[in-house]
Amino acid sequence: MAVAIRLSRGGAKKRPYYRIVVADVRAPRDGKYLEQIGTYNPMLPKDSGERVKLDEDRARHWLSVGATPSDRVHRFLDAAGILERAPRNNPQKGEPGEAAKERAEEKAAKLAEAEEAAKEAAEAPAEEEAAVEEAAAEEAPAEEAAAEEAPAEEAPAEEAPAEEAPAEEAAEEKAE
Repeated sequence: MAVAIRLSRGGAKKRPYYRIVVADVRAPRDGKYLEQIGTYNPMLPKDSGERVKLDEDRARHWLSVGATPSDRVHRFLDAAGILERAPRNNPQKGEPGEAAKERAEEKAAKLAEAEEAAKEAAEAPAEEEAAVEEAAAEEAPAEEAAAEEAPAEEAPAEEAPAEEAPAEEAAEEKAE
């Protein structure tokens, strides 16, 4: 008969409480067990002495008989100094999964496209500004010439009597 030292869950919903039990490996998790050798209350603070209670003599007995502890119980036994637990090394622990890598690649591609579009947009307005400046430079002499002609036309208007001036201003506004 294969025997395991494992946790048996009790307590209310969202308020777990575990018994550390010795049970047949074929028995259900919360089912019949051979002996209860301790308790574990995860709701208590980690530094609390009441968090894990373990009967060390009975644990040593069941280990000598050939009982195998579950991973969590093995941690408890190691903390109590009963059974040495070899540290495990998982070099891939912090590495993202395949789906996360694909999402990161897609995000990087979209970011690169956005940067290229921003560069093109920055270059395009510079070209448009140059074209606008050239057009403004060509129009500037024409505006200056028109500005020179306008005072010549206004000069006779100023000499005209005050009654005629409003009529000329109205005509100029309609022309514009």
